[in-house]
Amino acid sequence: MNGQPLTDQAAPLRLGTRRSALAMAQSGMVAREVTRVTGRPVELVEITTYGDVSREALAQIGGTGVFVSALRDALLEGRIDFAVHSLKDLPTAAPEGLVLAAVPEREDVRDALVSHEGLGLEELTEKLAGAGRETRIGTGSPRRAAQLNAWAAAHGASVVTTPIRGNVDTRIGFVASGELDAVVLAAAGLNRLGRAGEISRHLDPELMLPAPGQGALAIECTGADTALAAALATLDHAPTRVAVTAERALLAALEAGCSAPVGALATWHPGSGDGPPELQLEGVVGTVDGATLLKMSANGPLVLDETAGQQAQALGHALAARLLAAGASTLMGERAR
Repeated sequence: MNGQPLTDQAAPLRLGTRRSALAMAQSGMVAREVTRVTGRPVELVEITTYGDVSREALAQIGGTGVFVSALRDALLEGRIDFAVHSLKDLPTAAPEGLVLAAVPEREDVRDALVSHEGLGLEELTEKLAGAGRETRIGTGSPRRAAQLNAWAAAHGASVVTTPIRGNVDTRIGFVASGELDAVVLAAAGLNRLGRAGEISRHLDPELMLPAPGQGALAIECTGADTALAAALATLDHAPTRVAVTAERALLAALEAGCSAPVGALATWHPGSGDGPPELQLEGVVGTVDGATLLKMSANGPLVLDETAGQQAQALGHALAARLLAAGASTLMGERAR
């Protein structure tokens, strides 16, 4: 650990984090847990990523890794000891020299609607249609836009999805100012910021599958720092890690980046009789305009042992193969590399 043994109680561990209020809240949560398991104080080191300073839409700047690369560089250069990421922002390719030491228990996976007058999606669109106008919904995610537009087409609703960027305050501010009628955000982020009370409605995964890894955090450190990696591993939640492994395996096999219109969710269900529990993986790929959505699922028994990660990857790859055979690659457009 950059010359500082884990047992040195005097030296604080340096946790690299993005500067946003949400990133700081998430990192603060992890910092407290790391202090609990190591006995070491943890200091937050704020790092600006390219995704934080660019004003372009995520789809235009590549999406994959734009919130992660600067943190990983700081790890490899020894400027920080470990980093906390939103797992949905992590590229699927494993970086050389770094390890995903822990995936803590997942928060709420759902997307959330924050709307004018606190109305739900159907109520909002019906009210505005009665006033003779369309419903303007802001989101920076092609995945959300695809599923919102598909919902609107299925329900005969007039919805216009508007690309937005910015922190939670900025996005919710579009609704407060009347510039937009609603925005869609991850429920997990609002919960972690103590702002769950501002959610108008949670969007059921049946309507909108989340991003692969949504609601989960990733704690990363260098592979050479085996003592720290072992300590951080005590924060790992095996059912969450296995579920997000399946989701990310699907994303990787589709060769899609985190800004592609791809949703995935793995959930645990009781097995039959005395059999092991089953992991069900749902995946969706669509066009951003919502004209076409391809949605499939796969499931299988899965034992939480040393082979669980491989089993989860196999499930993700199998579902991706079915989606690709059904034409998923043409729906995503040019694949993100």
